Amino acid sequence: MTASTAPAPIRNSAIQEAIASSIRPPAPGPLSTSLTFGWRAMLKIKHIPEQLLDVTLFPVMFTLLFTFLFGGAIAGSTTDYVQFLVPGMIVQSVLLITMYTGMTLRTDVERGVFDRFRSLPVWRPSPIVGMLLGDAVRFATAATATGLLGLALGWRPQGGLSGVALGVLLLLVFAFSLGWVWTFLGLVLRSSSAVMSASMMVMMPLTFASNIFVDPATMPTWLRAFVELNPVSQVVTSVRDLVNGIGIGPEVGYSLTWAVLLVAAFGSLTMWRYRRTR
Repeated sequence: MTASTAPAPIRNSAIQEAIASSIRPPAPGPLSTSLTFGWRAMLKIKHIPEQLLDVTLFPVMFTLLFTFLFGGAIAGSTTDYVQFLVPGMIVQSVLLITMYTGMTLRTDVERGVFDRFRSLPVWRPSPIVGMLLGDAVRFATAATATGLLGLALGWRPQGGLSGVALGVLLLLVFAFSLGWVWTFLGLVLRSSSAVMSASMMVMMPLTFASNIFVDPATMPTWLRAFVELNPVSQVVTSVRDLVNGIGIGPEVGYSLTWAVLLVAAFGSLTMWRYRRTR
C-alpha cells in the first residue's frame, strides 16, 4: 500500500490570475433593481392572494352601499347618481389602499428584511421604489373592479376607453406620490397597526370631505372652501373630466403639482429616515 501524497501548495500567482481573468457582470441599474423589487411585491400577492380582497371586495361594497342608500336622496335616481359617483369611487378605492404600502414596509423592517436590502450593492431607494411600483398593480386592480361594477350599474363614461385610461393613469401617478407619505410613516412609527391608524386619520377626512359623494355647491361656505382646496377633490375632478371627455382642465395641473410636491417632500424624508433606520 502506497502512502498518500500531500497536495501541492497553491501558488499566490495562480489565485491572482484566476481572479484577474474572471469577467464580472455589469452592476444593475436603478430601473433594473427597482423592477426586481417590484416583482418581489407582486410575488407576495401570488403566494397570499387574500391581499387582493381589499382591492376588490371593499370598492364593490362601498360603491353598492352609496349608490343604493344615497343615490335616490342625492340625485333623485340611482342611475343619475352612478354617473357622478363612479369616477369618485374609483379614486377613493385606489387612494384608501395606498396606506398598505406603509404597513408592508413596517413589517419588513420589523422582520429585518430591510437590513439585508441595505447591504446589497444596489441603488439605495430601489427597495422602496420597487414596492411602490408593485403596488401599482393592486391600484390598477382596484380601479378596474370599481369601473366594471359601475358599468354593470349603468355608468357610461362619455370619454370612451381613452378617457378612462387617461383618468386611471393620472390617478396612478397621484397614488404613487401619496405612497411616499405612508412609507415615511412606516419608517417612523413602531408598528404596522400604528401606521394604519395614522393613515386612516389622514385619509378619512380627505376622502369624505371631498367631492366624491356630493357636489360642493350644496355645502356651507367654509366647508366648500376646504373641499375645493382638498387635493383629493382636485384628483376626482380631473378624473371626472377625463372619463367624461371634457378634456384637460386646470385641476389636472393641480393634481400633478401635488404629486411632484409629495414625492419631493416625503421622498426625501423617507430616504433620510431609511438611512438612519436600525
